[in-house]
Amino acid sequence: MIVNCVAYVDGHKLPRIELDDIPTLCDQPDAFIWLGLCEPDEALLARVQALFGLHELAIEDAHHAHQRPKVEAYGDCLFVVLRTAQMSEGKVDFGETHLFVGPRYLVSIRHGSSLSYSSVRARCESNPHLLSKGPGFVLYAILDFVVDNYFPILNTVEDAAEELEERFFKGDFAQDDIGQLYELKRELVELRRAAAPLIEVCNYLLTDAFNTHISDDIRPYFRDVYDHTLRINETVETVRETLALALQISLSLSAARQNEATKKLAGWGALLAIPTMVFSIYGMNFKGWFPELEWTYGYPTVMGGVAVACLLLHYHLKKSGWL
Repeated sequence: MIVNCVAYVDGHKLPRIELDDIPTLCDQPDAFIWLGLCEPDEALLARVQALFGLHELAIEDAHHAHQRPKVEAYGDCLFVVLRTAQMSEGKVDFGETHLFVGPRYLVSIRHGSSLSYSSVRARCESNPHLLSKGPGFVLYAILDFVVDNYFPILNTVEDAAEELEERFFKGDFAQDDIGQLYELKRELVELRRAAAPLIEVCNYLLTDAFNTHISDDIRPYFRDVYDHTLRINETVETVRETLALALQISLSLSAARQNEATKKLAGWGALLAIPTMVFSIYGMNFKGWFPELEWTYGYPTVMGGVAVACLLLHYHLKKSGWL
């Protein structure tokens, strides 16, 4: 459950430490600790709460997860919730990352589907000048990593939406395509739920000047994350409109196909009406003035007239597009 526990002094990494070493290191003014956890149990969270003096409400949220992205201040500690996402077997899996950010510490807690933050750690350690600014830079790096991971997912969903739209325009879509369309719409709704609140989170981190443990030198970096978040939300809305248009196209094409089938059935019904009417008259059970009964050429004349009438009607129906 403990992925990593590292202390940094003036931006330089110290050897791996244990939880018992945390109180001593937290007292050093030029040091801070990054504790990484993955799906910790209640006992470990209680111990972490005692070590860093974390608020019980935030610990409760971090334990149960299933939170919307947000940022909350508990004294000198920021509690940040992020929704993570990654592609797995053609579907988007979501997870959560909870961050406790204090003047001398950052605690990251991962739940569910989430990539490792080892690359984020390496990126931070390669910039000791920025890392010396404190845990605010690590918060920026994690937030930037989570937001950037949305882009390849959105590109995949966008390509699938454009492919569906193209098939719908050509009219060669199948019933499974409708199911795929609704699946993409559901994933976009989840992506929007994950990305839209990040605008508020970035705004808070950019403008809240009361949290002094986020250095003023680091605060402008959150503007870059804010811009990426805006792009993600704009892309989500664009893809949603594309899928909505594709759905409208599919419904319109389905209605057009039904109309074409109805017109053809009506045309063939009109063709069958002529011989049906004539032959029903000659099928009456009484003797009347019927040319076929007394006239030698009556039968072929009637049959020929019916054939000519049917051919003329077929020509007009074909010309008007009903057949």
